[in-house]
Amino acid sequence: MAIKYIPYFPNTLEGQAVLDNFVRTKRLLRYRDNDQVIERIERGLPLYEAQLRERRKNNADGNLIIRGECLSACAYLKDKGITVDLVYIDPPFASGADYAKKVYLRRNPKVAEAIRQAESELDIEELRSFEEKMYGDIWNKENYLNWMYENLMAIKSVMSDTASIYVHLDWHIGHYVKILLDEIFGEDNFRNEIVWHYTNKMSGSISPHDFVCEHDTIFRYSKSNDYYFNSITEDREEPIMQSKRVKVNGKNMRARDEYGKIIYEVSTEKKIKDVWTIPYIASTDSQREDYATQKPEALLERIIKASSNEGMVVADFFGGSGVTAAVANRLGRKFIHADININSIQTTRDRLVAADAEFDVLEIKDGVSLYRNPVQTMERLKKLIPGLRNEDALDKFWEGSIVDTKYGMTPVYLPNLMDGGTRVLDKPLMNRIIREAMPDLPDGTKRVIVYYIDIDNREEIEQFIKEEGNPLIEIELRDLKQILDDMVVEDAAEWTLSEVSDNLFNGWKVEITHFQSDRVLRKIDELNQKNQLQVLQQNAKGKNKTYVPIHVSDEGLETIEWISLDCSTAEKTAPWHSDSEIKIDKQGYVIRNGVKTAEYWDGCIRCDNKPLRMMIRNICGDETMFVL
Repeated sequence: MAIKYIPYFPNTLEGQAVLDNFVRTKRLLRYRDNDQVIERIERGLPLYEAQLRERRKNNADGNLIIRGECLSACAYLKDKGITVDLVYIDPPFASGADYAKKVYLRRNPKVAEAIRQAESELDIEELRSFEEKMYGDIWNKENYLNWMYENLMAIKSVMSDTASIYVHLDWHIGHYVKILLDEIFGEDNFRNEIVWHYTNKMSGSISPHDFVCEHDTIFRYSKSNDYYFNSITEDREEPIMQSKRVKVNGKNMRARDEYGKIIYEVSTEKKIKDVWTIPYIASTDSQREDYATQKPEALLERIIKASSNEGMVVADFFGGSGVTAAVANRLGRKFIHADININSIQTTRDRLVAADAEFDVLEIKDGVSLYRNPVQTMERLKKLIPGLRNEDALDKFWEGSIVDTKYGMTPVYLPNLMDGGTRVLDKPLMNRIIREAMPDLPDGTKRVIVYYIDIDNREEIEQFIKEEGNPLIEIELRDLKQILDDMVVEDAAEWTLSEVSDNLFNGWKVEITHFQSDRVLRKIDELNQKNQLQVLQQNAKGKNKTYVPIHVSDEGLETIEWISLDCSTAEKTAPWHSDSEIKIDKQGYVIRNGVKTAEYWDGCIRCDNKPLRMMIRNICGDETMFVL
């Protein structure tokens, strides 16, 4: 449950063009009480508990990696009095696409045969990899715009008076969001429509009757007329002769010699305008982080140099692969990275460790990160609720139904984790369920089940149901967190800890002898069954396909991606302090404390002092802590 609601700017600027095809988010409730119509409006950013998960070095600059959705992150910043000087966001484009992370089995150092065959296996990617869904960019247009409106209003509330914002979109929804930006920041504060032109990005299905799309759009706004902007230049392809410019009585004039002739000089640079030709990140690029929506560092470098100075705070509330934070850190800026996706947090954290950056990792307990990300949480919920099935007779408001002998068909409501207005069960939402959804239920419905992630005040809501609900239909409230908590199975590991003193190393060594992740094994088993069925179907059509399953050894070490040792404390709830860490890349090479090596992993991790705790991350991104 939210600790409190943080007030912010609830009203947009007057006199602006507005989109009138959707209702802006306002917690508005009208209901009768003693024959009077009561109206209640509750506005604000929901503030949740924030847990410090890790601190890298002293972090004197207050750099942050925040796992939480945009509204929750902004509420935390506003409550702490933190403002930002530059915002870049690359939110979902409402493209209708699903994005997935490619997950690779690593080499198993305990199996000699696996090492000998590794090079040949690397050429057969399907035998050792599978996909892990990160998020779905599938939206109803009205819901998307309402969601973006909430986010942009929240972001504006933590921007300094001299701050700027860059909003990165494409043709799917950008023209609608442009009107939202006019409404929120003011048409007079619109600065540029930047076209990012690329020629090396793989296009989708291309009709021979249409032009190929080779650009994204970035809208640049300032919060006021007083904003930072640094004119930036780029090298010309060839030097040119250009007239020299001078200031005369405040005007920019051509320079002339004593005879009145224009003075020319060689120009090797030119000012950057609003069309930026920057290549997309190639699959072989050293920047590549295997993150589906990763943007090139050159793009963010241009934005950060243009609209901030050293020491300023740069924020990205849909941080993705962490390119904004990485470039801001390299350019001497402070950074804030926020995202709801655990893979984003891990990718950014590892990237900044490699850059020797200082930062804190926070997790906001806002209910979004119950599982791994909203998409996977929703998918998991549908599987965890016993007896839940789709029901064509029900409105789309209901997720499905459960059938039993006592109640018959029971409609089930699940909150949408991507919609901040439905994740918290409060009176306005309960009023919608009673007034809009329940009247359309089939005759004879005796009970409905309403699940919630967070609840405003259960006693008040139950009283509201008693007073305003249908007496013939029971409304049962259930907490989703209990279901997920009961189903979480942590990974298991076996190891040996020893003190080592030889010519190569003096210190402590942890050797992993066994690792098992039920989640990874279930995922692989599901994929094997799916692939086997596809092969059988193809062979039934006369094709000669061979089914080759993905295998995991008894030791299970190939399902480990990252290991960290903490020598500071054995307290389970204390923030993590990584004294030594290794990451095994998809080719099996070791990245030790952020530094890439040409070594294969030997199943061990070493550190100078005696380790007290160990953290292991499996290849799907789940992290489990062990006390040594």
